Amino acid sequence: MADRRLQIFLAVAKQLSFTRAAETMFMSQPAVTVQIKQLETLYRTRLFERRHGNITLTPGGRLVLSYAEKIMALSDEMEGRLAEMTGEMRGPLLIGASSTIAEFMLPVVLSEFNALYPQVRARLIVANSETIENRVAAHTLDLGLIEAALKAPTLVGEVFGSDELIAICAPDYPLAGKKTITPKALADYEYVAREPGSGTREATNAYFESHKIDPQSLKMQMEMGSPEAIKGVVAQGIGFAVVSRWVVEKELGTGSLVGVALKPPLKRNLLMIYPEDRFRTRMAETFMGFAKNKLQEIAL
Repeated sequence: MADRRLQIFLAVAKQLSFTRAAETMFMSQPAVTVQIKQLETLYRTRLFERRHGNITLTPGGRLVLSYAEKIMALSDEMEGRLAEMTGEMRGPLLIGASSTIAEFMLPVVLSEFNALYPQVRARLIVANSETIENRVAAHTLDLGLIEAALKAPTLVGEVFGSDELIAICAPDYPLAGKKTITPKALADYEYVAREPGSGTREATNAYFESHKIDPQSLKMQMEMGSPEAIKGVVAQGIGFAVVSRWVVEKELGTGSLVGVALKPPLKRNLLMIYPEDRFRTRMAETFMGFAKNKLQEIAL
């Protein structure tokens, strides 16, 4: 078990609130404050700036955060390996996933895996593909599930399925009457995009570029940080977006959004990624095999 004070520090650093951190750690706020002060005394540096009721990490705090995440990951790995020595399948499993995969594919996987291995504590971190890749490379996640091309040379990526992207818009938007549309024709309409670093944004940019259209020339109205935000904005008739068909399955069924197939189609691989040089526990190997088989059923 890693130093309890580091666990508390991580909670405060992620929540940027002593009150919310205390709630997640089932502690009182004064107790959390005492633990942070002890760390600051130990390291002889201030970890948080406190101003007008808000807190931010100091440069020293950001450094401690980067190491604390690695220390906790190693502690979790040790716990898992010790469990294996006694033949048990228990302990924490740190999984990262892009928004699309986390929200629309992983719930059933995690639910069924938990039923089979109730002693495994799966922790899911949701972020865009770039962030997940960086965290897996930094060994603060055991594995990641992304929909972008793999960039980090220290990681291994295994394809577990494929995904089709389509254009979506409101039922009364001018694009709604079309069955298919080309990249060139799409450039005439207002565009709502995912944020930089998103696998969907990366795939869409590459699609336009492959058809001689500069993504910067598109009539971009705004950038959104999640599939749900994209759907909400597009439903207001602001413009079109390009998303995974998985994201809008329900809305296409109810008619609240309209899907228009891209011509030619835009498909991408879905990847399971993990560090090439890191020992993988039996628990991680078991989850990877289970998730890969289950996700192939869902995504193919």
